Amino acid sequence: MAEEIGLFDAMYTQRALRYISPEPIPDALIRKVLDAGIRAPNGGNQQRWRFIVIKDEDTKRWIRERYQTTDRPAHAAPRTAAESRSAARNDAAANHLADHLHEVPVLILCCVQHDGSPSDINRGASIYPAVQNMLLAARGLGLASVLTTRPRRGFEQEIKAKLRIPDNVDTAALLPLGYIAPGHRYGPTTRRPVEEVTFDETWGRPWEAGR
Repeated sequence: MAEEIGLFDAMYTQRALRYISPEPIPDALIRKVLDAGIRAPNGGNQQRWRFIVIKDEDTKRWIRERYQTTDRPAHAAPRTAAESRSAARNDAAANHLADHLHEVPVLILCCVQHDGSPSDINRGASIYPAVQNMLLAARGLGLASVLTTRPRRGFEQEIKAKLRIPDNVDTAALLPLGYIAPGHRYGPTTRRPVEEVTFDETWGRPWEAGR
């Protein structure tokens, strides 16, 4: 097991790792990731999250076949040469994961149970904090993972039927989980600075620390 790191180290170096070794990982690590998930904030502390751990080879191949045919979401066109290089790397990594998804040792399908009312942003508030906790746990344990919503966008009804998921449960994210493939690593993330995305009191007025 990798040496655990600090919370802020994990947050500042967490990024999508789509190159995942096929080497099996112990259930103790899977449980630790899941246990981190159930510590997350959630609506009314109702704990409506549900998780399906998938190791079966046939099921993983079935998911991979459908995953490959689901279009990725459109993103804004790169503005700079650096953004173009980053987009190319992301595309290559996404294609690699799509082609090798069945080789990942564990897939965790994150779901949320509901009362049948129309879905809205509030429902996501009861599952995505758990997903982020799980991603941070993976980072802290030296495991590779990434949040992908392709099953939800592309074949949710099919995967619900395949895995016998009830009607009052939505899929939210699929987390591939395993050891990091050789030649890849976590590292500092590149993000727009806080001042570019934060406003002071009203929309459009830049926020500045200490003002």
